[in-house]
Amino acid sequence: MAQTTLRFYGPLNDFLPRSQRRKPFSNPFIHRVSVKDMIESLGVPHPEVDLVLVNGEPAPFSYVVQDADYISVYPTFYSLSMASFSLVRPKPLTESRFVLDVHLGKLATSLRMLGFDTLYRNDYGDEELARISAEQDRILLTRDRGLLMRGLVDYGYYVRHTDSQLQLKEVVARFGLEQQVSPFRRCLVCNTVLESVVKEAIVDQLPPKVRETHNVFHRCPHCGRLYWEGTHYQRMQDFVKGLFAD
Repeated sequence: MAQTTLRFYGPLNDFLPRSQRRKPFSNPFIHRVSVKDMIESLGVPHPEVDLVLVNGEPAPFSYVVQDADYISVYPTFYSLSMASFSLVRPKPLTESRFVLDVHLGKLATSLRMLGFDTLYRNDYGDEELARISAEQDRILLTRDRGLLMRGLVDYGYYVRHTDSQLQLKEVVARFGLEQQVSPFRRCLVCNTVLESVVKEAIVDQLPPKVRETHNVFHRCPHCGRLYWEGTHYQRMQDFVKGLFAD
């Protein structure tokens, strides 16, 4: 029986059993297998992988594993560009846009609050999510490892935390979104970019107290939802400030 040695680095170890984390381990195999299939057979989704070295040399996902190979698998590098070495990383995205699975509704709202183009429906199926990610070059965020392993998915990330606020901090850090934030420009319900609207055009739709105390309004041109700087807006502002203060 053929056998290879693997070593996973950084957060990729989150997907492995404790006995295989942060150290080399042997993995026997019988049939012809690509390095991508071997990595995913161990529970690590391919969109989480940034660089694969086989016996010290960069290798593509299509590389066929050989007996006695030593395979090193790396996640995204934060302080070091490895673009010239990686044979598995897809082309860089010009804009960070997202599509989220059914378990991440609160995270979707928070990403929209920060101004990011974020698709979410509570009835998306796995096949549809993978297709949207592939056709629109959107980063697929999910709590389903199997979904990330679909062949269509190039850009994706497994969200580790279950708390929605920690999820947002995690995603902002993972994709370096700090400089791309443009808060309060999208509808939190349908994701459409908001437009300014004069008070006179919507005065009959406003609660009496709001008519008296507010003069600046925005409206979603798709669903018609109105926004103004009320107490909820202030709470969201405080949350955004706290997010980046941390």
